Amino acid sequence: MAKDSSDLFGALFDPPSPTRTVPVLVPMPAPGPYSYSVPEDMVVETGSVVQVPLGPRQVFGVVWDDAGEKSVDPKKLRPITKSFECPPLKAEMRRFVDWVAAYTLSPPGLVARMALRAPAAFDPEPMIEGLRLTEGRPERLTPARERVMELAAEGHGWTKSGLAHAAGVSTSVIDGLVKQGVFETVFLPAPPVVAEPDPDYVEPRLEGPQKQAASEILEDVRKGGFHVSLIDGVTGSGKTEVYFEAVAETLRQGRQVLILLPEIALTAAFLERFQDRFGAKPAEWHSDLSPRMREKVWRQAVTGEVKVVAGARSALFLPFDNLGLIIVDEEHDPAYKQEDRVFYNARDMAVVRARIAEFPVVLVSATPSVESQVNGSSGRYNTIHLHTRFGDAAMPDLHLVDMRRHPPERGGFLSPVLLRGIGKTIEKGEQALLFLNRRGYAPLTLCRVCGHRFQCPQCSSWLVEHRFRNQLQCHQCGHSEPTPDHCPECGTFDHLVACGPGVERIAEEVEKHFPEARTIVLSSDLMGVKRLRLELEAIVKGEADIVIGTQLVAKGHNFPLMTLVGIVDADLGLANGDPRAAERTFQLLSQVTGRAGRTGLKSHGLLQTYQPQHPVMQAIVSGDASAFYEREIVEREKAVLPPFGRLASIIVSADTRGEAETHARGLRAAAPQITGIMLLGPAEAPLALIRGRHRFRLLVHGRRNSDMQSFLRTLLANGPKERGSVHVQLDIDPQSFL
Repeated sequence: MAKDSSDLFGALFDPPSPTRTVPVLVPMPAPGPYSYSVPEDMVVETGSVVQVPLGPRQVFGVVWDDAGEKSVDPKKLRPITKSFECPPLKAEMRRFVDWVAAYTLSPPGLVARMALRAPAAFDPEPMIEGLRLTEGRPERLTPARERVMELAAEGHGWTKSGLAHAAGVSTSVIDGLVKQGVFETVFLPAPPVVAEPDPDYVEPRLEGPQKQAASEILEDVRKGGFHVSLIDGVTGSGKTEVYFEAVAETLRQGRQVLILLPEIALTAAFLERFQDRFGAKPAEWHSDLSPRMREKVWRQAVTGEVKVVAGARSALFLPFDNLGLIIVDEEHDPAYKQEDRVFYNARDMAVVRARIAEFPVVLVSATPSVESQVNGSSGRYNTIHLHTRFGDAAMPDLHLVDMRRHPPERGGFLSPVLLRGIGKTIEKGEQALLFLNRRGYAPLTLCRVCGHRFQCPQCSSWLVEHRFRNQLQCHQCGHSEPTPDHCPECGTFDHLVACGPGVERIAEEVEKHFPEARTIVLSSDLMGVKRLRLELEAIVKGEADIVIGTQLVAKGHNFPLMTLVGIVDADLGLANGDPRAAERTFQLLSQVTGRAGRTGLKSHGLLQTYQPQHPVMQAIVSGDASAFYEREIVEREKAVLPPFGRLASIIVSADTRGEAETHARGLRAAAPQITGIMLLGPAEAPLALIRGRHRFRLLVHGRRNSDMQSFLRTLLANGPKERGSVHVQLDIDPQSFL
């Protein structure tokens, strides 16, 4: 039926519908989202991932929650240029981004950028070419062709390589069948990055204490909602197997799991343990992933195809489809603290993410942080204790070696007591581990004639000698130079001396005393991730007698033949002004000595120290961790230090010392007077020069209930603005004080 003239007139002259505007958060350090118009033919919603113009560039962004009405003329706004075909960021993820930005005082766009780490994954993955059986038949039916056709008879599509592998034939057999019209080409969805884990793949092997711990964890997971469990268990107590039960229950509920690990080096052994329990590996997420694999994991986490992700701290910002559990393994580890752009502690932010989305989180450690211990004793966390090792394994017998009574020979660093222990160990066909948390050959090189010390030209730190590479290197900025044969100051030859030991120097001393022993040095600057994994596998197989390593060897490794652990310098971590020095030394040394005797062999630990009466040393050899924590907690409470107080660090850096100091003093003068908050400084940072930039530090100290963020916002608003080369860096809850 035709419309009358009045209908036609109305259709021609009705005013156009108003253009819709939306806020879009873009990945740049802006204080909030920008407004854009939405083209009439485009459908977007809050959380949609879009492409928008920003200046002359096209950038990706997220349609964000409306912060309130803005009087913006839509005609003056630039339009969104593309809406990507990926699920929108859920409300809980957007709340998490906003929370992290507000807490760390970071631009929300930079936080959102961490959730959008794989821009190439925003569109669906292209289909892949596959094959499907037709009604055609080959001219000649061989046994190989028959196996292929039987597999394909159900009508499902196969990739050529997958079908050949499943049938046990070469791809040329498949090619021959395609030429004869037995198969037709079809397009298939891209395969998942990992197979789906089976929560009931194997029956878990749990003993009495582990069964009790697992039942507590399972009860927490089954009742749902937010709560935090802390598994506090000695090394080798079966903590991983216990939290695997929480993973299994979450998978049965049809939800996803995130397992955070502090180091990439840990993932290889962990992936195998996971596969043994669940029949498939979890997806990985860390800096060593190829860009292509990163895209796949991001996309399949968003769509829910990936059920479990094991990764480093950045995995916390993956926008999962249906996340139901976070595990933070080795929760005490400093590696969970990010100190670049957005400063955050992944352990603490994991708890926040779980609270926002209302699901459980499990923290795991043999040496929990003081903060987690306090939260456990106060009832905020449910603490589950595992005091004994799994199976017949016993904790190593630990002894202090007083270096004043048993000094090493001249020019050496290993006491006669430790050398005898190493000799007895390798005679029995067992392994010894020597730990020194210092890379390279020596931390300082100087001239005996004029006293010249080799220092980095861009940093206030000494150059570390790396004799294996014949280099002097700065561990702050990466500057390196060939090791000279003469002093650049006085020109004298053959009078340069290396001061102090690194792992390379200990390896040299070990080779002198045990020339027939097979020795491996584990240090992050000697190998990449792949080589490190190969070396760790070699140790597990017994292909080394003596292992010399930095803190890489302290974390989660299981060396079946390791029966002696020697700590070369147990005092090293105590020699600084870090308020967490005692805690970190206790944790590190406890973790290292825990590498011994994990399979039931009689084991020992020898700690070389010049301070045998120090509370940390006494706590380690006595095995009385609770006494150490009680003392440390009392000291923290007296000093109003975390978790009983709050800290924030302000680092002001500039190309010149004068600029940095002037700006820092200007910030100090602008500080508001708020009861319960004290501003200390400015003073030169312990590392006063890094990468050519001069650094001054202010430290904010407040009580537990202090509004640290409001104080800092007011200070920055009232203080001088960043100009020229000046840069101000904020760190809420700092872990490093350098």
